[in-house]
Amino acid sequence: MQSDAQENGWLLDGYPRSLSQAKALEDLGIRPDLFVLLDVSEDILVEKVVGRRLDPVTGKIYHLKYSPPENEEISARLTQRFDDTEEKVNGDAPREDVFAEIDNTLSLVLEKKAKLDSSSMTAGMAG
Repeated sequence: MQSDAQENGWLLDGYPRSLSQAKALEDLGIRPDLFVLLDVSEDILVEKVVGRRLDPVTGKIYHLKYSPPENEEISARLTQRFDDTEEKVNGDAPREDVFAEIDNTLSLVLEKKAKLDSSSMTAGMAG
């Protein structure tokens, strides 16, 4: 990890998305201090994702409504990621099931972290 990230902290956006990703972070000794869940309506999330476009030349991300490209040349070359479609965003599972799966995964990770923190504090007090 870069020294500025170790000193100032860092932010992971959209990661981990699965228990295996959370375990990979754990295996690397990376333990986030805080998880933030943004409560946003499904309609807004779909609109944000479906309107997102990538400029394959520069790697810059645009949004057709909120951050459109500066000119027609850029606009003509924009691409949409295969998973930035309404079908992929909505998926086949009910929203409650998806949220429950994410919640359970994060709860497992946080529970394990809390146990580690508690053990560390107890050991530190004993010494």
